[in-house]
Amino acid sequence: MSLGQSLKEARAALDLTQEDSAKRLYVTRQTVSR
Repeated sequence: MSLGQSLKEARAALDLTQEDSAKRLYVTRQTVSR
């Protein structure tokens, strides 16, 4: 499983959007979407 897939599953489990995740990680939404 790739890092991207792991992050996607974690976001889904926590009901977070890419935007929410980006804010928590102090990066842009585009970075999270890669």
